[in-house]
Amino acid sequence: MADASVPWMTRLIRGLIILAAVTGAGGACANLGNLQQIIQPPRFEQAAGQPAEIRLLGPSANSPVGGAGVRIWLAVTNPNPFGFTLSTLNTTLTLEGNHAATGDFPLGLPLTAGQQTIVPLDLSISFADVPGLSRTLGRLAVGGTAGYQLDGTIGIDAGRFGAPTFGPMRLTTGELQVR
Repeated sequence: MADASVPWMTRLIRGLIILAAVTGAGGACANLGNLQQIIQPPRFEQAAGQPAEIRLLGPSANSPVGGAGVRIWLAVTNPNPFGFTLSTLNTTLTLEGNHAATGDFPLGLPLTAGQQTIVPLDLSISFADVPGLSRTLGRLAVGGTAGYQLDGTIGIDAGRFGAPTFGPMRLTTGELQVR
């Protein structure tokens, strides 16, 4: 039973405050599930002023007929209003439409809300695995360029918002040149 010494208006206000607090907490929990559906994947693009490059590699134990090393400088941006860690990046590189290389990268790259950072992505191409690239590699060997496309699947750790995976999706495109 209500205390008669507390005016009825005060009791009403207290009751409304408690009701608002309980309703707001329930709504916040429901919204947490919805946030996992609206997390945006990080954006990737070739870093300005840092062209993608390819360099020829001599024969080695892992690549007896030699190969090529590709370095793509990526500008990675977190478009979300909260920070997360870019935890994995599984990539496929194509040169002028031909499969050239794949790579799996455990990154552990923390990005705050809206942050952009530049990271190098290194891939290796074995000449034994890519006979379809001979024309492209020949043109690169004499100073030409070749178009590339980098596709991938991205994993992030967003703390209490979850650990979603995005993709496969196109990460970036550009031109390779010999270094």
